[in-house]
Order: sequence, then C-alpha cells, then structure tokens
Amino acid sequence: MLVSARATQDDDYLLLEKPKAWARAIRRDVVAVWIAARDPRVPWYAKALALAVAAYALSPIDLIPDFIPVLGYLDDLIIVPLGILLVIKLIPAELMAEFRAEAARREGAPRSTVAAVVIVLTWIAAAGLLLWWLWPVPAV
Repeated sequence: MLVSARATQDDDYLLLEKPKAWARAIRRDVVAVWIAARDPRVPWYAKALALAVAAYALSPIDLIPDFIPVLGYLDDLIIVPLGILLVIKLIPAELMAEFRAEAARREGAPRSTVAAVVIVLTWIAAAGLLLWWLWPVPAV
C-alpha cells in the first residue's frame, strides 16, 4: 500500500511538472520576444509583431478581463502563445537562441506601461462608444 501511494504521488508530481515547465518556457519566451522587439538585427515586421505581443503579454491589464468566464483566460492560454510562436518563426533561430539566453539570465518580467495605457484607453473608448450608441436621443 505504501509503494502504491508513493507511486501515485510521483505520478501526480510528473503530471504537474510538464505544465509548469511549459509556463516557464512561455514566460521566458515573452521576455525573449520583448528583447527581440528592441534589437536592431531583427527585421522590422518581426520587431513590430514582437513589440505588440510582448506589450500585450506583459501588460497588467488584459484586453479580455479574466473575470469573464472562459473568454477571460482564452487570451492567456491561446492568443499569447500563438503570438509568441508566430514571432519566433519570424526571427532567425540563432538570434532567438541569443534572446532566450538573455531572457533566462534576466529572470525578471519587464512591465509595459505603454501597453497598459493603450488597453485602458481602448476600454474607455469602447465604453464611450457604447454609451453614445445607447444614450437616448431627446425628441425634438
């Protein structure tokens, strides 16, 4: 019985290790993409996309708030990794390896206040448009 319980604990540990390793790799790649967006050796189109993806991923404010069921986590689970994957495909492999090494060395997550401001302004504009659309027009 003790061996069986121990094996189950080991299986649970291994089951959780894979998602944790994936999350660490995504976090490292976000920082690597942020570094790539600021490097002059990266093509302009990859740099533009890298800047957009990194700014969105590092922003403290989500375009789709997390409190919205299912959709709130959709951007974190699908949109950000797909954006990172696309940026990685656009950057030469030797440069991406260099950026990943630098990201691993830094181990910190930069903050993107510019992206936060852009997202907040987008939400304010959307709310303003919704109010304008729904506001009753007085009869003349």
